[in-house]
This record gives sequence, structure tokens and C-alpha cells, in this order.
Amino acid sequence: MTAPTVLAPLTLDAPSRSGAVATTTPVVLAPMAGVTNAAYRQLCREQAEAGGHPDSGRKGLFVCEMITSRGLVERDRKSLQMLAFDPGETLHSVQLYGVDAETMAHATEILCNEFGVGHVDLNFGCPVPKVTRKGGGGVLPWKRDRLRAILTATVRAADRYGVPVTMKTRKGIDSDHLTFLDAGRIAADSGCAAIALHGRTVAQAYSGEADWDSIAELVAEVDIPVLGNGDIWEAETALRMVDHTGIAGVVIGRGCLGRPWLFRDLADAFAGIERRALPVLGEVAATVRRHGELLATIMGEERGLTDLRKHMAWYFKGYPVGGEVRRGLGMVSSLADLDEQLEKLDPSAPFPVRELGVPRGRQGTPREKVVMPEGWLDDSSGLALDLSAAESDVSGG
Repeated sequence: MTAPTVLAPLTLDAPSRSGAVATTTPVVLAPMAGVTNAAYRQLCREQAEAGGHPDSGRKGLFVCEMITSRGLVERDRKSLQMLAFDPGETLHSVQLYGVDAETMAHATEILCNEFGVGHVDLNFGCPVPKVTRKGGGGVLPWKRDRLRAILTATVRAADRYGVPVTMKTRKGIDSDHLTFLDAGRIAADSGCAAIALHGRTVAQAYSGEADWDSIAELVAEVDIPVLGNGDIWEAETALRMVDHTGIAGVVIGRGCLGRPWLFRDLADAFAGIERRALPVLGEVAATVRRHGELLATIMGEERGLTDLRKHMAWYFKGYPVGGEVRRGLGMVSSLADLDEQLEKLDPSAPFPVRELGVPRGRQGTPREKVVMPEGWLDDSSGLALDLSAAESDVSGG
């Protein structure tokens, strides 16, 4: 019998401070627009803390929704409101998006100095056309000199506070324009603490299968920790990715939609504990109720329960929930509404095992052409370009 995979704790170092961030469970909750607010991060963290060895330390890293650097510097109300943390969130981790080195450094200074942020992650993987058409997100690493300038300035600003900086990227723009190896080398040279790679190109968006071989390639190329992202639907999938690639940890995005207990499974799996959650419908209902309570606390009851609606299809996918109840769950606006609908469920209904390993969230189809600024592929510098339009109204994704 093969021994279970036990992965070492993940440590992120700032250039001036060793061990600035350490997690016993090498798992990161990826920022997802409209999903990973303070309530959902707390829910996932509670699940993680229920797994693994009870005396171990921080069981994962739970990153706030993406904030734009310009929105932060200009004190945009929406951007500032997104910097909400629950009292138990002792490590404030934020993903920052931007295209200008000076603005990114200024925003990082604000995060560290005014909001007590202890980890900054930089987004260079967004495939959304409204971002890529202006030179941001997953197409920016093509401009190697600009990427280096942004990373160097951001790391320097964060290091004044002993805060580590990481970055997330994709394989490249498309199969003919790969950037991940260069991006990894630049990240290491710039002082980044780690790099996360989503094994898809911008052209793929979320379609097809993630290329784990590219993640293994990056692990062999750089001497900083590499985190793997893409198609991790269950704890066993994460273990397979570790064995296949040699990564230092995993980044979980769509895999936890409607499955916050995935973080408990991962804490167990990486501690070598062979125990997995297959919750009956009553346990799912209790998780949904807890999620609703947390949202009501941070947003107010009506707004919080309205926000919960988007999660219902993910939570109850595959369970025997009638159409009338599903419609009712999709219209809740108070905890009383929620309780009324949850009471109609059969608490003993078993977990739908046919859903194991099945993709959740958006998949879509590959794009024939990635929308980029005219002439974007002509050179790899980009230092003189004015990309200010790439930061208009994208806080949160």
C-alpha cells in the first residue's frame, strides 16, 4: 500500500524577513469575484481548522477578493469596502491587480501600513476580455520588462514591512505565446516569495483541461515555491497534482464552490489523515445556514441573504432537491426564509458520489482570439506604454 502524501508546511519569505507567513496546510483559497468575501473566507477557514492535526498551526491561506491598485490609491469606495476582514482572520491576505509599477508600489504601501496586510498576491492571470483588451491580467507577462518593473517595485514596497509578495499567472496568452517560464524567472529574480501557475492559457479561459506538465516544468525552472492551480476538485486530485508536479502547495478556486468542506479534506489529506467529507443533505443545510449567518453579520440580513442565492446551485448540485425548493432557495432574503426552505430538505439524503471530480463553476469554450491592444505582440518590453485604462472598474474581478 502506498504511503499517503504528506506535504511540508508552506513558508513565504519576504526578502528581509524569513518565515514571514507560514501555513501548516499548503493550501491557498484563490480570490474569486463576488465569492471570496470575508464571510466565505471565514467559512472555508472554519472548515480547514476542523481538519488536520488539532495542534497544528495555520491551515491555509485565504485571500481577499482582487483589489485594483488604482482604486486603492484613489480611495475608491468600492475598493476600500472590499478590504473587510473577520475578527478571526489574523493574517490579512489581499490580491492586488495593476499595470503600473509606481501605482502598485503605492497601493502596497497603503495595504501594509493602513490595513495591516501581511501577504500581497499579484494577479497576472485574469482572462476576462475587458481586462486583456487593455493590456492587463493574463496578457501583461508578455511585456517582460514591465512585469519585472512591477514586481520589483511591489516587492520593495512590501519588504519595508516584512510582507511577502507572491504572483499568480497562466501558461501564456495562447499555445504560441507562452510566458510562464520567463514570468517565473522574473518573479524569483524580483524577490517574490512564490509563484502560482494556472495550467491554462488566456485563450483557454476555464475550458478544457489544465496542463499539469507545465506546472512541473516551472517547478524545475525556479528556486522559489511553485503553487499549482487548475482542475483540483477533490483532495485526491490535489494529492495527484503534488505527486505529478512536485509543487509546494495548491491554489483552490472553482473546486470549493458549494464545497467549503474541501478545505477540511485538504487539511486532512496533507497531514496524511485518510478521512474525507461526504456530507449528507442535513450537513450541507447546516453549512448553508452558517454561511447565511456570516453574510448577514458582515452585510446585513437582506443584502447578505441575497448574496447567498448565487451559492445555492453549487451547494445542492446532485442532491435530491425538488424544483419548488430550489426556486425558494434562490429567492431567500432573510434567515427566516432560509430556515423555511431548509426545513423542506431530507436531512438523511446521501452525498451524490457521481459529483465527485466533476467540474464546478464556469467552463466555457476556448477563444479563437485573445483580445489585446493593437501591436501587443510586437515586442516584449512595454515600459513606455500608457495602460491606465486597464485599471478602470475591475476591482473584484
